[in-house]
Amino acid sequence: MSLSAVVGETANQSLPRHVAIIMDGNGRWAQQRGKIRVQGHKAGVKSVREAVSFSARAGMEALTLFAFSSENWRRPEGEVSALMELFMMVLGREVDKLHQNGIRLRVIGDISRFSERLQEKIAKAEALTANNAGMTLNIAANYGGQWDIVQAARRLADEVAAGHLRSDQITESTFSDYVCMADLPPVDLLIRTGGDHRISNFLLWQMAYAELYFTPVLWPDFDEQHFSEAIASFVSRERRFGCTGEQIRTLIAERQTK
Repeated sequence: MSLSAVVGETANQSLPRHVAIIMDGNGRWAQQRGKIRVQGHKAGVKSVREAVSFSARAGMEALTLFAFSSENWRRPEGEVSALMELFMMVLGREVDKLHQNGIRLRVIGDISRFSERLQEKIAKAEALTANNAGMTLNIAANYGGQWDIVQAARRLADEVAAGHLRSDQITESTFSDYVCMADLPPVDLLIRTGGDHRISNFLLWQMAYAELYFTPVLWPDFDEQHFSEAIASFVSRERRFGCTGEQIRTLIAERQTK
């Protein structure tokens, strides 16, 4: 099979529709450079921008970023406060760019624990981009996969108690309608940076059939080349065409010219 045929086949069938990323390694990146941990989180914002741009150009339907786990509240109070301030700053600065590029922003997770000011910023950002028809960018904040399953079960229990649903009508498909991102494709590919090989209570239901890709690259160093290599790995597993990261970048460039 020629390279052009491989690229064409990949374009039609094999690129992931929905990628999720555990953005790990910010703290270690900072420590390796003698900086405080929050500087690593700030440095990671550049990688977020690159990942969003790359995903949109690749024609993905959804990108989900694990920004703040429900377990992250256990971190030092100063780091948590700095993360919240960074979240507000980035949200305010980036939402107009997302809107201009037709990207729809959503925040998934239990945001009730956030300050009213941050909740208002989230609501305004989601409302501004709600009708955009491009890629959906999901930011998982105060999110946990177990929490997601429990909240779905509670909502289903309420439906049964109200007489709107019978317990024998609850199937995997029904349950899927009640977890976060129910209207989006399931996750095809999970990328975790930073070297750890675990999913850390992230999207437990939505990643049931996802391919997993682990890289030692710390999140602030994760760039378009590394993302391309992850996509190439996914393509080789799914279609067995063995595309390289360079071929994936060529494919994306060709898509942009169409």
